[in-house]
Amino acid sequence: MKDSYKTIITPTEEILYKDRGSKFYGNAFPLTNDYQVNDLIAPLRNKHPKAGHHCYAWKLGPDDNNYRANDDGEPSHSAGDPILGQINSHELSDILVVVSRIFGGTKLGVGGLISAYRETARITLETAEIKLRTITAEVKINFEYAQMSQVMRFIDEHDCKIKKQELTEHCIITIAVPKSQQEKTVAQINKLYPIRAQAVE
Repeated sequence: MKDSYKTIITPTEEILYKDRGSKFYGNAFPLTNDYQVNDLIAPLRNKHPKAGHHCYAWKLGPDDNNYRANDDGEPSHSAGDPILGQINSHELSDILVVVSRIFGGTKLGVGGLISAYRETARITLETAEIKLRTITAEVKINFEYAQMSQVMRFIDEHDCKIKKQELTEHCIITIAVPKSQQEKTVAQINKLYPIRAQAVE
């Protein structure tokens, strides 16, 4: 199970790549769900009305099973797949990359298209601000006020982030830990009797 993955913070500045008269405009956007895709591409269609193709690829989540590549009328696998290949090469997720093409009068052939879409996506992603995003899960800790220092020491030593706290005579603190460490953290805390912990689903 992965605890983290790379993504981008903000949309990139538009990149222009040229090949034998054709212009390729590359854009990358942070993505939270696939319903956003059409809304993000629509302004590009208005910005580049002469572009005959707005090819794209997106990927969501830390695993490799939620993605899509679209050639938007270009020969099969000549545009979307090269763009997706660059997303994977940069090990990125939660991202949409769109390359808009304006035909320049000279046909590039399938090989030329693959190269141009790949290069545009590569340059676009190299300009992006990349962030490492940690996948977390929550653990709820129940304890008496007398155990406060013990609990806080555990939180500090394990670099846990406090998400919520209810501090009375009977205290509850909810912490965030790397998802793969959730069960291990619960077990570690439960050894600190009478402090009790449980995983938050």
